[in-house]
Amino acid sequence: MQWNLTNFRGMSFQERPMFRTPKLLERHELVVAESTRHGGVSEGAYASLNLGKRTDDLPECVEENRRRFSAAVGFCLRRLAWSYQVHGVEVCRVEEPSCFSGYDALVTQQPDVILAVSVADCAPVLLYDMRRRVIAAIHAGWRGTVGGIIPRTLQAMAGWFGTRGSDCLAYIGTCIDKCSFEVGPEVAAQFDCAFVRFDTGKARHFVDLKGALAQQLQKCGVPAEHIEISPYSTVLHSEDYFSHRLSGGRTGRMLAVIGLR
Repeated sequence: MQWNLTNFRGMSFQERPMFRTPKLLERHELVVAESTRHGGVSEGAYASLNLGKRTDDLPECVEENRRRFSAAVGFCLRRLAWSYQVHGVEVCRVEEPSCFSGYDALVTQQPDVILAVSVADCAPVLLYDMRRRVIAAIHAGWRGTVGGIIPRTLQAMAGWFGTRGSDCLAYIGTCIDKCSFEVGPEVAAQFDCAFVRFDTGKARHFVDLKGALAQQLQKCGVPAEHIEISPYSTVLHSEDYFSHRLSGGRTGRMLAVIGLR
């Protein structure tokens, strides 16, 4: 299940949305959104909706951007739970809103706690266990993907709450695309060959991050029809999303959020 790529075409920058909501997770009991780079106050490399606290953007701009984003989505910033991510595979059970460190996956069953992950080429993955009302927000770069952050998160959800993959809906968000994710042979060797392409002209490997994550979800029991994949790319659609790689490292961050009402 995917969005229509025509959604942004023909829109001026002023008209382009501040966030998108995955169709599969448009449910009355959820608060879900993935931000774009539109609708904020930041300037230059961070224009305009930079939501990342660990950037060189002006802190007051980031705070105003977060205020605007939360108001538009419909949640209180004080309800946010997020972590300083480390490209690892550690999973945190969240009981109340807070700032954590060292975790790349957050899980909760508490209502009115909004889980958030920060991205700018890595993939955000949002999970919802419909039967047990459990949610997760995952930051999945290549290290987290090959390290198994998807199965580790679902295993943690199973141990804590009895989650089964077959009861889950999943969204793989906007990230770097398979034609832009150029990697060295040492990284390519860690991925299933089905998701690696060698470009003979460039003599370089390219990885399909979204495809690898979707396979992991299905191996964990999430049905293919329960998985939605963003058709957008942080590199190919950089007018609408921040890309760390394309910008040379100086850029803003998007947030992907999920919460139980």
